[in-house]
Amino acid sequence: MLRKIGKAAAMAGALMAGTMLLSSCSPSTKAPEARKEFNIGWSIYAGWMPWPYAQQAGIVKKWADKYGIKINITQVNDYVESVNQYTAGKFDGVTVANMDALTIPAAGGKDTSAIIVGDYSNGNDGVLLKGADNIAAIKGRSVYLVELSVSHYLLARALGEHGMAMSDVKTINTSDADIVATFGSPQANAAVTWNPQLAVMKAQPGVKAVFTSADIPGEILDLLVVDTATLKANPNLGKALTGIWYETVALMKRQDAQGKAARAAMAKLAGSTPEVFDNQLTTTYLYDQPKAAVAATTDPALVTTMTRVRDFSFSKGLFKGAASADAVGMSFPGGKVLGDPAHVTLRFDPSYMAMAADGKL
Repeated sequence: MLRKIGKAAAMAGALMAGTMLLSSCSPSTKAPEARKEFNIGWSIYAGWMPWPYAQQAGIVKKWADKYGIKINITQVNDYVESVNQYTAGKFDGVTVANMDALTIPAAGGKDTSAIIVGDYSNGNDGVLLKGADNIAAIKGRSVYLVELSVSHYLLARALGEHGMAMSDVKTINTSDADIVATFGSPQANAAVTWNPQLAVMKAQPGVKAVFTSADIPGEILDLLVVDTATLKANPNLGKALTGIWYETVALMKRQDAQGKAARAAMAKLAGSTPEVFDNQLTTTYLYDQPKAAVAATTDPALVTTMTRVRDFSFSKGLFKGAASADAVGMSFPGGKVLGDPAHVTLRFDPSYMAMAADGKL
């Protein structure tokens, strides 16, 4: 259920970004306009299930009505396709991982604002080895993964943290749909993947998770992003979305009957069981308190994380047509800019989360 089609299957999105050559794309010059109806795309992932549940439970309508707007929450079965559709303008916002927000819409020239930092992977992604219990044993092995994805990034971080380089292994591109079966074959003894595939593969005899996203907390972030021009012209959209998120996540975190019922409903929407869904939440660090999300977004560690992410992305050719990793500009709270300040297309904007923290929504 979790990342069913694959948040980490961003290779396809990377190829889409490649067709939107950075050098040939420029931010739209169309003037922002005030509107009353908006479309938000989402795909299946434990940390994003509050969105469809909020629609089902009437929470979306409640907050949209408060601000005199209409918000449509639309599922896209393929995660990468949802991000591609946002990049193409079909959606005003989308649920997306930080790496993919950078390499797909931002690298494609679409000015994008991350207004909700919803969670980070805290064990949902992992490096698996057969017949070994430490990362050092990976040296010289062929590693099966979705190349140019969050899994690829995790592998690079695992190797770097233990004094190795990508040249110490051979990566073999494997789709998210095939990786479980592939890893079951005798010749496959190393892989990187995400839940639920991770849990299934880890349960095989002799398999150990030797490095997970819990070892790099806060680096694989899950966001809600919105088109910057649309947000600027329609700030009530940002307010409504933020209100929806925190009301729903607060309910989701409750341990009483109402919280249990909400999580069970989310599990059903994801095609899972309450038990499996609750288990996946244990490796998903949810920012259910807006104050904590603001702190994470304003922490200088975010700049460090995004520097690592963009350097990895550039090294793998995900900024097609770019002469350096600085080609895609990112802005952070406090006026910090990473990369080209004249070409900022990814903005971490905590202002709406701050409103929630201050009770001003």
